[in-house]
Amino acid sequence: MKIFAVDANYTLHNNLGENALYSYHNPVIFTKADSSLLKGRRPFFLPDDLGRVCYRVSLVVRICRLGKSIPCRFAHRYYDAVTCGVDFTASDLQQELRQQGLPWDLSKSFDGAAAIGEWVPVDEVGDLSALRFRLDVNGTTVQRGFTGDMRHDTDSLVAYISRYFTLRTGDILFTGSPEGDVEAHVDDHVDGFVEDKKILDFNVK
Repeated sequence: MKIFAVDANYTLHNNLGENALYSYHNPVIFTKADSSLLKGRRPFFLPDDLGRVCYRVSLVVRICRLGKSIPCRFAHRYYDAVTCGVDFTASDLQQELRQQGLPWDLSKSFDGAAAIGEWVPVDEVGDLSALRFRLDVNGTTVQRGFTGDMRHDTDSLVAYISRYFTLRTGDILFTGSPEGDVEAHVDDHVDGFVEDKKILDFNVK
């Protein structure tokens, strides 16, 4: 099982902080270790040695078929469900690594850094190009996203990634995070929604 994620896939996010220094044409793809996957409402244990760790909400899709070099027009056949996820990011460490021209793995791929909720079949959520999702922390909405604002839509991402990696059933794709960089704290309670359906629910310890 592979976990893919996309950086700076929303225009506003791409204009914030370090991302403002870059002009991206193709999607910026990174991976997370399988040990970073957090599911089943298990708690997220906040690392005490990585500095500031932030929530970054994302719409996540599940790959359902084996595929390589998939044409964009057929990409929709290769995923079957969506959920709400959190791409946990050690933000200060990521900035430090970027400034040194080093890979981001330490800031993006630590244990528990890819939290996902319950899967919802694609045919139950409607048009993936017009979905709203959000993240609530302690009952307050801290991030909102709309897939219509993505720079690279889901089909384009699946097609692009499959040029470099063979996609397999069970692989996961975090499609990117909208603006906002909200710091995580011990005792936070986190809820994630796609439209008005709550599908992500866990505590921070």
